[in-house]
Amino acid sequence: MKRILVVDDAKVVRMVIKQILTRNDFLVVGEAENGREALEKYKELKPDAVTMDIVMPEVDGIQGLKDILAYDKNAKVVMISAIDQRDALQAALLNGACDFVVKPFEDDRMVSSLNSILAKE
Repeated sequence: MKRILVVDDAKVVRMVIKQILTRNDFLVVGEAENGREALEKYKELKPDAVTMDIVMPEVDGIQGLKDILAYDKNAKVVMISAIDQRDALQAALLNGACDFVVKPFEDDRMVSSLNSILAKE
């Protein structure tokens, strides 16, 4: 079972992602509310992949992505953002994100994205 770290400042969004992943045979090993917390949890939990919101307080998703990749260059991070954040998504991909999912997301899009990046091991 693949282990996932879910990062989003909105508790309700984390809950929805967790439900989708759990239903699809992923194990959510941890949650974080911002990029700083994401890095701490990543180091502690060593997940197989991370879902990372872009817009968060304190440390945003792009910085969180950079920090995690600086710690582990093989980290697999899927960015999550609203449709109007195309520039941020572009920046995330340029900074090493494996993929992105746009909110409001379809269950199968989230699942196929994770399955796809995790198959490339």
